[in-house]
Amino acid sequence: MAFDRVYLDWNATAPLSGVAREAMLSALELPGNASSVHAEGRAARAAIDKARRQVAALVGADPQHVIFTSGATEAANWVLTPSFKMGRSPLTIGHLYVSAIEHPAIREGGRFVREQVSEIPVLATGLVDLDALKVLLDRHDSGAGLPMVAVMLVNNETGVIQPVAEAAKLVRAAGGLLVVDAVQAVGRIAVDITELDADFLILSSHKIGGPKGVGALVIRGEVMMPSVLVRGGGQEKGHRSGTENFPGIVGFGAAAEAVLRDLDLTRERLLQHRQRLEAGMRAVAPDVIIHGEGSERVCNTTFFTLPGLKSETGQIAFDLEGVALSAGSACSSGKVGQSQVLMAMGQDPAMGALRISLGATTDDIAIDRALTAFQRIAARRKMPERAA
Repeated sequence: MAFDRVYLDWNATAPLSGVAREAMLSALELPGNASSVHAEGRAARAAIDKARRQVAALVGADPQHVIFTSGATEAANWVLTPSFKMGRSPLTIGHLYVSAIEHPAIREGGRFVREQVSEIPVLATGLVDLDALKVLLDRHDSGAGLPMVAVMLVNNETGVIQPVAEAAKLVRAAGGLLVVDAVQAVGRIAVDITELDADFLILSSHKIGGPKGVGALVIRGEVMMPSVLVRGGGQEKGHRSGTENFPGIVGFGAAAEAVLRDLDLTRERLLQHRQRLEAGMRAVAPDVIIHGEGSERVCNTTFFTLPGLKSETGQIAFDLEGVALSAGSACSSGKVGQSQVLMAMGQDPAMGALRISLGATTDDIAIDRALTAFQRIAARRKMPERAA
């Protein structure tokens, strides 16, 4: 039954927070369209402007540089394009360099054709290979246009924090643009677009306790901007047309303000939970493999392989034990496939892995339930037979 279950799949989506729900209910009472000039429209516009300030504060940005979208996927498809403008003049991006561990929304390359996309390898530690990135940028054909680099701040499967600021130095030296998927970073680590030296940040509401169906592209400035993806009435200062998802945006803003306020306490508490979880897993199964553990990780993520247990089998087994977790990125319509991240790290993707991700309401009881389930499942796994 639902009340007996434990939800440990926060990287896939966070439950709607109370503050976001209340903000959205209040927004639903406002009848106006934010583009209207009457009092009701101005009230809706004021609420959206407040949300814009709340989201901007989450990443140290200018509120005028937060552009709301339908989610991170739309933001990625908008910004990942060879067609840019510098002011009113056209600007060409000649090639896109994408880390091998990016979320599929980034790895697909947006509006670039396949011949314009190259992969940046990662190390066995789960970190993007900066030496390889430098080689790629040194070889870049500047005659074809500027280089664009996409490196995520936190990997959604391993939780490994990527060296984005160091990558930015290489991108600046090459005269390129840096796009950073910060979806799994906000609410777990401090994020500042200026300190990262990123040109664009991609955010998603439902990863931080806001509603689904809303996200944002955050920009450093409006000098260089991607060509418009969604055309129409000119909302969002002409960058993204369409009537704003008013309740969703308001909920996103409320969630952003809450996770920023509680960041330090939440991070400390979740780190303690994760450490107890991983110690308990090792006590039960010393052969458990925790991917990326040698690198700095966010406080809430454990991506593990239990030898003798396939990903799909493990996910079903935990679900039957009342524990919701995942086999990695929740972006493939429920399919459990081989992990691109494991493959990029040089691991055998056939071994499979499961991801436990914690969140704001995770407590000791949830960790106890997860460990009890882990113990039962580990005892039932089929270990490969040893050669005689």
